[in-house]
Amino acid sequence: MSSHHFDLSGKVALITGGSRGLGRQMALAFAEQGADVAIVSRKLEQCETVAAEVRALGRKAFPFACHVGRWGELDGMVEAVYKHFGKVDVLVNNAGMSPLYPSLDQVSEELFDKVVAINLKAPFRLMAVVGKRMHEGDGGSIINISSTASVTPSPGSQPYGAAKAGLNAITGAFAHAYAPNVRVNCIMAGPFLTDISKAWDMEVFEERAARMALKRGGKPEEIIGAALYFASAASSFTTAAVLPVDGGWLGSGE
Repeated sequence: MSSHHFDLSGKVALITGGSRGLGRQMALAFAEQGADVAIVSRKLEQCETVAAEVRALGRKAFPFACHVGRWGELDGMVEAVYKHFGKVDVLVNNAGMSPLYPSLDQVSEELFDKVVAINLKAPFRLMAVVGKRMHEGDGGSIINISSTASVTPSPGSQPYGAAKAGLNAITGAFAHAYAPNVRVNCIMAGPFLTDISKAWDMEVFEERAARMALKRGGKPEEIIGAALYFASAASSFTTAAVLPVDGGWLGSGE
């Protein structure tokens, strides 16, 4: 397969949680392949920083502040992106939230609702409205960013794991709803060493990582290959797929 299969020239990508971590890496990778990028996150200043990096690569960028966990803000954000670019060819539901808590019985209703809103409700709404426009237009690709917590016992990562399990499920549902010209796939990410990992107990993590096939956490840029595959024509016969990108975490007994 030659490099032109991954070419995104003339495409527009919308990435939630695009101002840091995996989202930033995907934004820059898509720009390097020719895409213009809408970078969405809660803090406009951080979005603008990544937008400047995208522009430095010769592509157009649209930074936009939005709290994706608030349903009422999503339609306005989508309208703003379509008004600016005229279309969206690639939607990446990357924004996520996995807060720490002392024990399961101390997870409050407020925290539960907030985690589900960001990790499940927001992707549902964005797939519904952007996917519909894609389906009625020239098609497109939707990429959901899930987690291995969705398929493994994770008492320290709930309700996050439950929300991500729901995201895995609706990936297939939307793939069928907007077929055949919209492809919907999911990257099930393992432990990546992004800003979020700064809150981890690294001694405990390194003990667990020793049982992984690759024996380490992922570097943020190591999400790029899977993201470009799903975003581009390289995956033209792939939809409703959930792809682990986890360094062998799922086979480690964790």
